[in-house]
Amino acid sequence: MSQLLRRKSIADCESDIAERGGLRRTLNKWHLTALGVGATIGAGIFATVGTAIVGDPARPGAGPAIVLSMVLTAVACGFAALCYAEFAAMVPVSGSAYTYAYASLGELVAWIIGWDLIIEYAVGNIGVAIGWSGYFRELVSHFGVQLPAWLATDYRSAHDAVQAVAAGATDATNAFLATAVGNAPHLLGVPVIFNLPAFLVVAVITVLLVIGIRESANSNNAMVLLKLGIIVFFCAVGAFFIKPANWSDPALGGFAPNGFSGISTGAAIIFFSYIGFDAVSTAAEETRNPAKDMPFGIIMSLVICTVVYIALSVVMTGMAPWNVLGTPEPMITALEHAAGPPAILKLSRLIIAIGAVVAMGSVLLVFQLGQPRIFFSMARDGLLPPFIAKVHPRFKTPHVGTILTGIFVASFAAVANIAEVVDLTNIGTLFAFILVSVGVIVLRWTEPQRGRPFRVPGSPITPLISVVACAYLMWKLPLVTWKRFGIWLAVGLVIYFLYGMRNSRLAGRARVSQ
Repeated sequence: MSQLLRRKSIADCESDIAERGGLRRTLNKWHLTALGVGATIGAGIFATVGTAIVGDPARPGAGPAIVLSMVLTAVACGFAALCYAEFAAMVPVSGSAYTYAYASLGELVAWIIGWDLIIEYAVGNIGVAIGWSGYFRELVSHFGVQLPAWLATDYRSAHDAVQAVAAGATDATNAFLATAVGNAPHLLGVPVIFNLPAFLVVAVITVLLVIGIRESANSNNAMVLLKLGIIVFFCAVGAFFIKPANWSDPALGGFAPNGFSGISTGAAIIFFSYIGFDAVSTAAEETRNPAKDMPFGIIMSLVICTVVYIALSVVMTGMAPWNVLGTPEPMITALEHAAGPPAILKLSRLIIAIGAVVAMGSVLLVFQLGQPRIFFSMARDGLLPPFIAKVHPRFKTPHVGTILTGIFVASFAAVANIAEVVDLTNIGTLFAFILVSVGVIVLRWTEPQRGRPFRVPGSPITPLISVVACAYLMWKLPLVTWKRFGIWLAVGLVIYFLYGMRNSRLAGRARVSQ
């Protein structure tokens, strides 16, 4: 029990860098802000916002009141962001919430949060890659390029599409995917269905990340500027097609058709759109001045994304009746239902498709950057095999972990269904936020004299508000998500007790001292 609760001191975290070699410090506060914006604005706002507005059979939608859902989620994330900022400035090493938990709550909790973060970064990125593939397929279709269905989807999606068409569905997406089963080549009688675009985009980003963090950050900066410009374009064009009646149509239930239940459930769903600002903390060991730059990057990226999301939700629900927006591409759907010149609307749809491809590409880059750095920290602590912590002699990047993450994400993205991999992301990230918030309170008590370049205002009240807000959003998620999350944590605990607990460097130091 003493080992399970053994904490890794902040001094130990700092000495690890000196003993085993750190990463190259090349990032400034604007690089970090761009990383946060790049990770946050992407798959969520381009895809899941439609589900949050309309809902599904198990969850009521927010309707035009989605703007209040955005604010509710932003407030919850804001409290968590302050906690992340205090830790990132005080413990400027790779590992994010994993390292923070190790320094405040002990080794077992650190392992749990490190294992949990795989849900946010690697598993979440599988879903982003699959979503990217769908937008890419739509984009190239504007130029007359039609990918074979069996090379652009997964088996379950194709099978579901076949059933939907048999039941009378006539939409273009189901009609296209249904052809995958019939047209696919067969191997031993089984149709070969493979999401090639999803696989290739992850492979390309993995190569980029192995080459170097500076090159990756600069590429991300360019993508962030481009996609923000496209989002501004959507809002500017959409503003001309807004019908105020769409915000309060009595026939559709008014502004908040499902009351506060719909607003809070919409907040739990749209939380996926806010995942990413915490990814900034994974680059702490590569930041020139982490004491000042980390808090700035974390908080500024959240502020920028919140403003963008509110503007988007207002324009989107004003352009079309909210009950038609429940598609994987709600921005394009809003343009399709807007009343205006067909040529302008068609051009706008093309531009938005380009924006979605760029946006999801930048999300893939930042999350693929974050996951290897968590593996890097866990391996450096002995909880994972040491070869994962190797740093490339030339590029100074954790190349082994980066390549392993790329193989994992690319392989599953090629064959998995998006619904099977995204469900875990929200609950896993909210759980991480809760542990980081608790860690701030614990470390204030156990190490009150420790220097804190940035301090969470109003502690312990502010961290406690973060815990309550995140727990509430977790409670609004479906029961099946809780079950999957429990299974995931159980598997992680088995790995810890079989390997991590036996090979922990912190436990080894304790044995030597005895």
